[in-house]
Amino acid sequence: MASHRRPKQPSRARVTVLTTAAAAAVVMSSQAANAAPSEKPSKDEVKAKVDKLYEQAEQATEKYNGAKEKQEKLQKEISTIQDNVAKGQKELNELRDGLGSMASAQYRSGGIDPSLQLFLSADPDDYLDKASTLDQLSTQQVDALKKIQEKQRELSQQRSEASEKLQDLSSTRTELGKKKKEVQGKLASAQKLLNTLTAEQKAELAEEQNRATRTSERDALSVNVPAGSGRAAAAFAAAQSKLGTPYVYGATGPSSFDCSGLTSWAYAQAGVGIPRTSEAQTGAGTRIYSASQLKVGDLVFFFNDLHHVGLYAGNGQIIHAPRTGTVVRYESMNTIGGPFMFGVRV
Repeated sequence: MASHRRPKQPSRARVTVLTTAAAAAVVMSSQAANAAPSEKPSKDEVKAKVDKLYEQAEQATEKYNGAKEKQEKLQKEISTIQDNVAKGQKELNELRDGLGSMASAQYRSGGIDPSLQLFLSADPDDYLDKASTLDQLSTQQVDALKKIQEKQRELSQQRSEASEKLQDLSSTRTELGKKKKEVQGKLASAQKLLNTLTAEQKAELAEEQNRATRTSERDALSVNVPAGSGRAAAAFAAAQSKLGTPYVYGATGPSSFDCSGLTSWAYAQAGVGIPRTSEAQTGAGTRIYSASQLKVGDLVFFFNDLHHVGLYAGNGQIIHAPRTGTVVRYESMNTIGGPFMFGVRV
Protein backbone atom coordinates (compact mmCIF):
# COMPACT_ATOMS: atom_id res chain seq x y z
CA MET A 1 0.00 0.00 0.00
CA ALA A 2 1.49 3.36 -1.04
CA SER A 3 2.48 5.77 1.66
CA HIS A 4 0.92 9.27 1.41
CA ARG A 5 3.08 11.46 3.63
CA ARG A 6 2.54 15.21 3.63
CA PRO A 7 5.64 17.19 2.69
CA LYS A 8 7.45 18.71 5.68
CA GLN A 9 6.59 22.40 6.12
CA PRO A 10 9.40 24.88 6.70
CA SER A 11 9.66 26.21 10.20
CA ARG A 12 8.43 29.68 11.00
CA ALA A 13 12.00 30.85 11.83
CA ARG A 14 13.32 29.61 8.45
CA VAL A 15 10.54 31.43 6.60
CA THR A 16 11.38 34.65 8.45
CA VAL A 17 15.10 34.42 7.61
CA LEU A 18 14.42 33.71 3.93
CA THR A 19 11.93 36.54 3.70
CA THR A 20 14.32 39.03 5.33
CA ALA A 21 17.19 37.98 3.06
CA ALA A 22 15.02 38.32 -0.03
CA ALA A 23 13.82 41.75 1.03
CA ALA A 24 17.38 42.90 1.64
CA ALA A 25 18.45 41.63 -1.76
CA VAL A 26 15.62 43.55 -3.42
CA VAL A 27 16.55 46.76 -1.59
CA MET A 28 20.25 46.42 -2.46
CA SER A 29 19.42 45.70 -6.10
CA SER A 30 17.16 48.72 -6.19
CA GLN A 31 19.84 50.94 -4.63
CA ALA A 32 22.47 49.66 -7.03
CA ALA A 33 20.17 50.30 -9.97
CA ASN A 34 19.33 53.82 -8.85
CA ALA A 35 22.81 54.83 -7.63
CA ALA A 36 24.55 57.32 -9.86
CA PRO A 37 28.12 56.49 -10.85
CA SER A 38 30.69 58.17 -8.56
CA GLU A 39 31.82 61.49 -9.97
CA LYS A 40 35.39 62.76 -9.94
CA PRO A 41 35.90 65.82 -7.73
CA SER A 42 35.83 69.10 -9.58
CA LYS A 43 38.88 71.23 -10.21
CA ASP A 44 37.91 73.61 -7.40
CA GLU A 45 37.35 70.73 -4.96
CA VAL A 46 40.75 69.30 -5.79
CA LYS A 47 42.34 72.74 -5.41
CA ALA A 48 40.74 73.22 -1.98
CA LYS A 49 42.01 69.84 -0.77
CA VAL A 50 45.47 70.42 -2.24
CA ASP A 51 45.70 73.88 -0.67
CA LYS A 52 44.88 72.38 2.72
CA LEU A 53 47.55 69.71 2.30
CA TYR A 54 50.08 72.36 1.32
CA GLU A 55 49.18 74.38 4.40
CA GLN A 56 49.73 71.31 6.59
CA ALA A 57 53.00 70.61 4.79
CA GLU A 58 54.17 74.16 5.48
CA GLN A 59 53.29 73.80 9.16
CA ALA A 60 55.39 70.64 9.29
CA THR A 61 58.14 72.37 7.30
CA GLU A 62 58.55 75.10 9.91
CA LYS A 63 58.77 72.44 12.64
CA TYR A 64 61.31 70.62 10.48
CA ASN A 65 63.30 73.85 10.07
CA GLY A 66 63.27 74.38 13.84
CA ALA A 67 64.51 70.86 14.52
CA LYS A 68 67.21 71.19 11.86
CA GLU A 69 68.38 74.51 13.30
CA LYS A 70 68.48 73.00 16.79
CA GLN A 71 70.44 70.02 15.52
CA GLU A 72 73.06 72.25 13.91
CA LYS A 73 73.32 74.35 17.07
CA LEU A 74 73.74 71.27 19.28
CA GLN A 75 76.40 69.85 16.99
CA LYS A 76 78.42 73.07 17.25
CA GLU A 77 78.00 73.20 21.04
CA ILE A 78 79.03 69.55 21.43
CA SER A 79 82.07 70.09 19.23
CA THR A 80 83.11 73.11 21.33
CA ILE A 81 82.68 71.19 24.60
CA GLN A 82 84.65 68.24 23.27
CA ASP A 83 87.47 70.57 22.23
CA ASN A 84 87.43 72.15 25.71
CA VAL A 85 87.50 68.71 27.36
CA ALA A 86 90.50 67.68 25.27
CA LYS A 87 92.26 70.93 26.12
CA GLY A 88 91.35 70.60 29.80
CA GLN A 89 92.59 67.01 29.93
CA LYS A 90 95.93 68.14 28.52
CA GLU A 91 96.16 70.87 31.16
CA LEU A 92 95.26 68.36 33.87
CA ASN A 93 97.98 65.98 32.69
CA GLU A 94 100.49 68.83 32.78
CA LEU A 95 99.45 69.73 36.35
CA ARG A 96 99.85 66.11 37.42
CA ASP A 97 103.24 65.92 35.73
CA GLY A 98 104.29 69.05 37.61
CA LEU A 99 103.23 67.57 40.92
CA GLY A 100 105.08 64.37 40.03
CA SER A 101 108.21 66.40 39.40
CA MET A 102 107.88 67.92 42.86
CA ALA A 103 107.57 64.47 44.36
CA SER A 104 110.66 63.30 42.51
CA ALA A 105 112.67 66.28 43.74
CA GLN A 106 111.53 65.59 47.31
CA TYR A 107 112.53 61.96 47.00
CA ARG A 108 116.01 62.85 45.74
CA SER A 109 116.46 65.35 48.57
CA GLY A 110 115.61 62.95 51.34
CA GLY A 111 112.30 61.22 50.82
CA ILE A 112 108.81 61.91 49.59
CA ASP A 113 106.17 63.31 51.89
CA PRO A 114 103.82 60.42 52.88
CA SER A 115 100.71 62.50 52.15
CA LEU A 116 102.01 63.47 48.73
CA GLN A 117 102.93 59.88 47.97
CA LEU A 118 99.42 58.83 48.94
CA PHE A 119 97.94 61.50 46.69
CA LEU A 120 99.87 60.35 43.65
CA SER A 121 98.06 57.03 43.74
CA ALA A 122 94.56 58.31 44.58
CA ASP A 123 92.01 61.08 44.08
CA PRO A 124 93.15 64.47 45.46
CA ASP A 125 89.60 65.20 46.65
CA ASP A 126 90.15 62.69 49.44
CA TYR A 127 92.98 64.77 50.83
CA LEU A 128 92.06 68.36 50.06
CA ASP A 129 89.03 67.93 52.30
CA LYS A 130 91.20 66.95 55.24
CA ALA A 131 92.96 69.78 56.99
CA SER A 132 95.49 67.43 58.51
CA THR A 133 96.71 66.50 55.04
CA LEU A 134 96.99 70.12 53.99
CA ASP A 135 99.09 70.86 57.05
CA GLN A 136 101.63 68.30 55.92
CA LEU A 137 102.11 69.81 52.43
CA SER A 138 104.05 72.84 51.29
CA THR A 139 102.25 75.91 49.97
CA GLN A 140 103.39 75.08 46.45
CA GLN A 141 102.03 71.55 46.72
CA VAL A 142 98.70 72.73 48.11
CA ASP A 143 98.30 75.19 45.22
CA ALA A 144 99.08 72.44 42.72
CA LEU A 145 96.58 70.09 44.32
CA LYS A 146 93.87 72.74 44.32
CA LYS A 147 94.43 73.45 40.63
CA ILE A 148 94.19 69.75 39.87
CA GLN A 149 91.01 69.44 41.89
CA GLU A 150 89.45 72.45 40.16
CA LYS A 151 90.40 71.15 36.73
CA GLN A 152 88.97 67.70 37.50
CA ARG A 153 85.66 69.18 38.60
CA GLU A 154 85.56 71.40 35.52
CA LEU A 155 86.17 68.43 33.23
CA SER A 156 83.54 66.36 35.00
CA GLN A 157 80.97 69.13 34.53
CA GLN A 158 81.86 69.54 30.85
CA ARG A 159 81.61 65.81 30.21
CA SER A 160 78.21 65.74 31.91
CA GLU A 161 77.05 68.68 29.80
CA ALA A 162 78.28 66.97 26.63
CA SER A 163 76.42 63.79 27.57
CA GLU A 164 73.15 65.71 28.07
CA LYS A 165 73.54 67.52 24.76
CA LEU A 166 74.26 64.26 22.95
CA GLN A 167 70.99 62.84 24.29
CA ASP A 168 69.18 66.01 23.21
CA LEU A 169 70.79 65.71 19.79
CA SER A 170 69.55 62.15 19.43
CA SER A 171 65.98 63.22 20.27
CA THR A 172 66.22 66.17 17.88
CA ARG A 173 67.37 63.93 15.04
CA THR A 174 64.40 61.64 15.67
CA GLU A 175 62.05 64.65 15.59
CA LEU A 176 63.72 65.88 12.41
CA GLY A 177 63.12 62.54 10.71
CA LYS A 178 59.46 62.49 11.74
CA LYS A 179 58.81 66.01 10.44
CA LYS A 180 60.60 65.30 7.18
CA LYS A 181 58.45 62.21 6.69
CA GLU A 182 55.32 64.21 7.52
CA VAL A 183 56.16 66.91 4.98
CA GLN A 184 56.90 64.37 2.28
CA GLY A 185 53.65 62.54 3.03
CA LYS A 186 51.55 65.70 2.70
CA LEU A 187 53.28 66.67 -0.54
CA ALA A 188 52.82 63.18 -1.97
CA SER A 189 49.10 63.27 -1.13
CA ALA A 190 48.75 66.68 -2.78
CA GLN A 191 50.52 65.47 -5.91
CA LYS A 192 48.29 62.41 -6.04
CA LEU A 193 45.22 64.66 -6.03
CA LEU A 194 46.67 66.93 -8.69
CA ASN A 195 47.32 63.91 -10.88
CA THR A 196 43.56 63.29 -11.01
CA LEU A 197 43.08 66.54 -12.95
CA THR A 198 43.09 66.65 -16.70
CA ALA A 199 45.80 68.54 -18.56
CA GLU A 200 43.24 71.25 -19.35
CA GLN A 201 42.30 71.63 -15.65
CA LYS A 202 45.95 71.85 -14.65
CA ALA A 203 46.51 74.55 -17.24
CA GLU A 204 43.50 76.48 -15.93
CA LEU A 205 44.86 76.36 -12.36
CA ALA A 206 48.27 77.55 -13.53
CA GLU A 207 46.73 80.44 -15.45
CA GLU A 208 44.66 81.46 -12.41
CA GLN A 209 47.80 81.61 -10.29
CA ASN A 210 49.72 83.57 -12.94
CA ARG A 211 46.86 86.03 -13.31
CA ALA A 212 46.69 86.56 -9.54
CA THR A 213 50.47 87.09 -9.39
CA ARG A 214 50.38 89.67 -12.20
CA THR A 215 47.57 91.53 -10.48
CA SER A 216 49.41 91.55 -7.15
CA GLU A 217 52.61 92.77 -8.77
CA ARG A 218 50.75 95.61 -10.49
CA ASP A 219 48.98 96.58 -7.26
CA ALA A 220 52.20 96.45 -5.23
CA LEU A 221 54.06 98.71 -7.65
CA SER A 222 51.20 101.16 -8.19
CA VAL A 223 51.57 102.85 -4.80
CA ASN A 224 54.75 104.32 -3.37
CA VAL A 225 54.89 103.01 0.21
CA PRO A 226 57.98 104.03 2.20
CA ALA A 227 60.27 101.32 3.56
CA GLY A 228 60.61 100.90 7.30
CA SER A 229 64.38 101.49 7.27
CA GLY A 230 67.43 101.27 5.05
CA ARG A 231 67.93 97.64 5.96
CA ALA A 232 64.24 96.88 5.32
CA ALA A 233 64.55 98.43 1.87
CA ALA A 234 67.70 96.38 1.21
CA ALA A 235 66.00 93.17 2.37
CA PHE A 236 63.00 93.89 0.16
CA ALA A 237 65.24 94.54 -2.86
CA ALA A 238 67.01 91.24 -2.19
CA ALA A 239 63.68 89.41 -2.12
CA GLN A 240 62.63 91.14 -5.36
CA SER A 241 65.78 89.83 -7.03
CA LYS A 242 64.54 86.28 -6.31
CA LEU A 243 61.10 86.62 -7.92
CA GLY A 244 60.47 83.43 -9.89
CA THR A 245 62.80 81.30 -7.74
CA PRO A 246 61.22 77.92 -6.87
CA TYR A 247 59.86 76.98 -3.46
CA VAL A 248 61.60 74.00 -1.83
CA TYR A 249 60.84 73.05 1.76
CA GLY A 250 63.80 73.52 4.09
CA ALA A 251 65.67 75.70 1.57
CA THR A 252 67.35 78.98 2.50
CA GLY A 253 68.60 80.09 -0.93
CA PRO A 254 70.01 81.33 -3.08
CA SER A 255 68.52 79.04 -5.75
CA SER A 256 65.41 77.92 -3.81
CA PHE A 257 63.53 78.94 -0.68
CA ASP A 258 60.74 78.15 1.72
CA CYS A 259 58.85 81.03 3.34
CA SER A 260 61.12 81.73 6.31
CA GLY A 261 64.16 80.76 4.26
CA LEU A 262 63.41 83.67 1.91
CA THR A 263 62.91 86.24 4.66
CA SER A 264 66.00 85.19 6.63
CA TRP A 265 68.09 85.20 3.43
CA ALA A 266 66.76 88.60 2.36
CA TYR A 267 67.66 90.24 5.66
CA ALA A 268 71.05 88.53 5.65
CA GLN A 269 71.76 90.33 2.35
CA ALA A 270 71.00 93.55 4.20
CA GLY A 271 73.55 92.63 6.87
CA VAL A 272 70.94 91.71 9.47
CA GLY A 273 70.74 88.27 11.06
CA ILE A 274 67.24 87.11 11.96
CA PRO A 275 66.17 83.64 13.18
CA ARG A 276 65.54 80.78 10.76
CA THR A 277 61.91 79.86 11.46
CA SER A 278 58.79 81.98 11.03
CA GLU A 279 57.79 81.61 14.68
CA ALA A 280 61.22 82.70 15.89
CA GLN A 281 61.26 85.62 13.44
CA THR A 282 58.29 87.17 15.26
CA GLY A 283 60.77 88.31 17.91
CA ALA A 284 63.16 89.98 15.44
CA GLY A 285 61.81 93.50 15.94
CA THR A 286 58.85 95.69 16.85
CA ARG A 287 55.39 94.24 16.23
CA ILE A 288 52.92 96.12 14.04
CA TYR A 289 49.33 94.97 14.57
CA SER A 290 47.58 97.25 12.09
CA ALA A 291 48.00 96.37 8.41
CA SER A 292 47.55 100.05 7.56
CA GLN A 293 50.78 100.87 9.40
CA LEU A 294 52.96 98.35 7.57
CA LYS A 295 55.91 99.59 5.52
CA VAL A 296 57.79 97.97 2.67
CA GLY A 297 60.19 95.33 3.97
CA ASP A 298 58.33 94.63 7.20
CA LEU A 299 57.96 90.95 8.02
CA VAL A 300 54.30 89.86 7.85
CA PHE A 301 52.94 86.76 9.59
CA PHE A 302 49.88 84.65 8.85
CA PHE A 303 47.83 81.86 10.48
CA ASN A 304 47.22 81.43 14.20
CA ASP A 305 50.33 79.30 14.65
CA LEU A 306 52.46 81.82 12.67
CA HIS A 307 53.72 79.21 10.25
CA HIS A 308 53.88 81.55 7.25
CA VAL A 309 55.89 84.74 6.73
CA GLY A 310 56.63 87.12 3.87
CA LEU A 311 57.85 90.68 3.25
CA TYR A 312 55.37 93.51 2.89
CA ALA A 313 55.39 94.96 -0.63
CA GLY A 314 52.88 97.80 -0.23
CA ASN A 315 49.19 98.26 -1.04
CA GLY A 316 48.13 95.07 0.74
CA GLN A 317 50.60 92.87 -1.17
CA ILE A 318 53.56 90.78 -0.05
CA ILE A 319 56.54 89.03 -1.61
CA HIS A 320 56.82 85.47 -0.34
CA ALA A 321 57.65 81.85 -1.14
CA PRO A 322 54.15 80.33 -0.93
CA ARG A 323 54.40 76.53 -1.12
CA THR A 324 55.61 73.55 -3.12
CA GLY A 325 54.85 73.91 -6.83
CA THR A 326 55.09 77.70 -6.79
CA VAL A 327 57.84 80.32 -6.99
CA VAL A 328 58.75 83.45 -5.07
CA ARG A 329 56.06 85.92 -6.11
CA TYR A 330 53.82 88.83 -5.21
CA GLU A 331 50.48 87.98 -3.65
CA SER A 332 47.61 89.80 -2.00
CA MET A 333 47.41 89.41 1.77
CA ASN A 334 43.75 88.53 1.27
CA THR A 335 44.54 85.37 -0.69
CA ILE A 336 47.19 83.77 1.55
CA GLY A 337 44.65 81.32 2.96
CA GLY A 338 45.08 82.29 6.59
CA PRO A 339 44.53 85.46 8.64
CA PHE A 340 47.12 88.23 8.90
CA MET A 341 48.33 88.19 12.51
CA PHE A 342 50.83 91.08 12.70
CA GLY A 343 53.94 92.55 11.13
CA VAL A 344 57.43 92.94 12.57
CA ARG A 345 59.65 95.92 11.80
CA VAL A 346 63.26 94.78 12.02
